[in-house]
Amino acid sequence: MLDLTGLIWLLLVVFVLHDLEELIAVENWLVKNKGRVMQAAPPRLRKMIGPSLAMSTAQFAVAVACMFAILSSAVLLTVTTLEQRTFLPFFLVCLHVLFLHVFTHVGQSLALRMYTPGVLTAVAVVLPYSLYTYFRLFAEGAVTWTLVIRTLPFVVLIVPILLGAHRLGQIVSKPAGR
Repeated sequence: MLDLTGLIWLLLVVFVLHDLEELIAVENWLVKNKGRVMQAAPPRLRKMIGPSLAMSTAQFAVAVACMFAILSSAVLLTVTTLEQRTFLPFFLVCLHVLFLHVFTHVGQSLALRMYTPGVLTAVAVVLPYSLYTYFRLFAEGAVTWTLVIRTLPFVVLIVPILLGAHRLGQIVSKPAGR
């Protein structure tokens, strides 16, 4: 059985596996399915999601790199202070985001009635990892329901970070002369 430190490090492997599926598929999938996504989206959301439907692999890769940096910081800080539990809430917020992200993939696939990039690894890798990690954190007394509930509101902080990461991806991956 993997110790808690190893399980925390494993979050990075799970993230990379999941985002690798997205990186491989996203650009071609968007090109082929943009119209279908726009039709399925409520009219009020169409203007908001439109720019993300033109995302390139390079743009997405920059956003993934930004998220990987944040997750790496959370993991490193958590494992180096695990006995004191100083940064465990930071790790827990990241775990919440990863866990909840599974349901965005499942929801997208159900709404569109088709494969969407990332849904396979979300269900087959991220979901089992997340559930097992929550189980182990509780079983080893590292977290309580109070801590889990107290850290949930911080999940919303990922939204501006994610939007900023995607915007940075647009800027960095823009071809010269545009």
